Amino acid sequence: MRIPAHSVCTAIRDDIVSGVFERGSRLTEEVLARRYGVSRVPVREALRTLESEGFVVTRRHAGACVAEPTEQEAADLLEIRMLLEPLGAARAAQRRTEAHLKVLRGLVRLGQERVRRGEGEDLRSLGGWFHETLAQASGSPALIALLTQLRHKIAWMYAVEQPVRPADSWAEHGALVDAVARRDAERARTLATQHAERATSAHRLRRADRPAGPARVRTSQHPVNIAGVRH
Repeated sequence: MRIPAHSVCTAIRDDIVSGVFERGSRLTEEVLARRYGVSRVPVREALRTLESEGFVVTRRHAGACVAEPTEQEAADLLEIRMLLEPLGAARAAQRRTEAHLKVLRGLVRLGQERVRRGEGEDLRSLGGWFHETLAQASGSPALIALLTQLRHKIAWMYAVEQPVRPADSWAEHGALVDAVARRDAERARTLATQHAERATSAHRLRRADRPAGPARVRTSQHPVNIAGVRH
């Protein structure tokens, strides 16, 4: 059985974003292979992919290390998102399917229901699924890939405060879905721009000191999800 490099890549990226591997720490193939229960080959391929995405850098005499983005690089990500998310919403209005609309409306109903009940624990994950589905509805693989990578990087670099008025946030989601359903691309673009502007104010840059030596990892194993991999 050969574990796909993209599965290993996803596992390493998730651990970088969640802070399991701290910024500046070394990522050795041997340790990663043991952690995820794979050979060093998919680990090596995954590290190359993560380097191209900006999560990993290769340093002389140190090898692969978790990147240490600057404050300017972090600020640029929010600015880029302000440009791409409205584009994605406009494209979604033009290209969405009924299946996309069904999922988007369902997520809005769930979010609004959670707000009414005062159950805010999973509002952030619901919001993430909403924006992921909206990006998928754009029908543009390149744009979907860019928005996905942006979401990963922003989650890595920023802590996000819950909205003071979550009902307003989910009302904005609902209005955006209505515009997408009407295929009103300009209205969808405008609403997505306003929503992104308000969401940006809730982002707080994470502070991380550079650790010395190799990455610290949990002692428990983190096997790669190999469901669907052919034997």
